[in-house]
Amino acid sequence: MPRMQIYLPDDLYAEVKSRKLPVSELLQGAIRAEIRREELILAMEEFLEDALHEFGEPSSEALGRAEDLAARIKAHLNPPVEEPDVQPGAHETKAS
Repeated sequence: MPRMQIYLPDDLYAEVKSRKLPVSELLQGAIRAEIRREELILAMEEFLEDALHEFGEPSSEALGRAEDLAARIKAHLNPPVEEPDVQPGAHETKAS
């Protein structure tokens, strides 16, 4: 099996060692994920090119609807985080 040497900053190396992380497996997973991400980006770009060629540029109305939909999806996937209403130094208790 071919080998590759990598370099880590000292702080990252120390974390990896202290946590006894499986570096080889982690790197393999990260590299496979990046390759897949790049493949999906290329496929999306090809799909968009084909769609533009077949259907033409979208209207400003269609772009507006798409932007609204994207904003709603983003809000659904990343809802705002509500901070607990606790005073500094106060302890929360549960009612029984």
